[in-house]
Amino acid sequence: MFPLTHILLAIAAAFFAGAINSIAGGGTLVTFPTLMFLGLPAVTANATSTVAIWPGSLGSMWGFRHEIRRIPLRMKLLAIPSVLGGLAGAWLLRSTPAGVFEKLVPYLILFATLLFTIQAPVQKRLQSILTQGKRGGLWVAGAFIAQLGVGVYGGYFGAGMSIMMLTALAFMGMEDILEMSALTSFLSFCTNGVASGLFIAAHMVVWPYVLVMMVSALLGGWTAARIAKQVKKTTVRRFVIGVGVTIGIVLLIRTSL
Repeated sequence: MFPLTHILLAIAAAFFAGAINSIAGGGTLVTFPTLMFLGLPAVTANATSTVAIWPGSLGSMWGFRHEIRRIPLRMKLLAIPSVLGGLAGAWLLRSTPAGVFEKLVPYLILFATLLFTIQAPVQKRLQSILTQGKRGGLWVAGAFIAQLGVGVYGGYFGAGMSIMMLTALAFMGMEDILEMSALTSFLSFCTNGVASGLFIAAHMVVWPYVLVMMVSALLGGWTAARIAKQVKKTTVRRFVIGVGVTIGIVLLIRTSL
């Protein structure tokens, strides 16, 4: 049995993560540290957070359903390296000793926070490049390898994966920023979905947390979608960045002692 206070904290974290993902992204930087704070080992917290938040990507895909239909089949086939990378990353997480992963966690959080911090300027830069009509060559082997690498990172940790995908897709030759976001949602769904399947099969998740967090994250995303116009995206982003930096530094100091 888990204390009621722990369940309530997990529900609150998932609700805010769902809302944050709906408005600005980066919800994992809330759920993962919260689960660690509640006493879960780092590997278990990461796996549990991934499985709990994954269904929320269905909402994003539904929102981009029209853009997804317009994406060429050759780009949708990037789902293959996404799945392979997600499996490899999840297997790598399962194989990583708990002590080693706990030492990596502060750096992973700070790296993810850095990616999240540069997301807005990178997206603006990409939009500027795309509107100027510049294109990158679509090299099949390069695209496969790049997406495979992103998938491995996503299956292993995941936070900040979206901005990595957006940047890679721009260099692959995509021009429409909405279609890029739609494809990112689809590929993230593939990567996190297969990683979640492995985590579940390997009994790496804590189901009492997963079940309540799934529902709470969906409610958070739905609520945020309804009030998104009244919420300043920059305020949410600053909050997430502040949380990420603070938690990363605290964990870095703790692992150094």
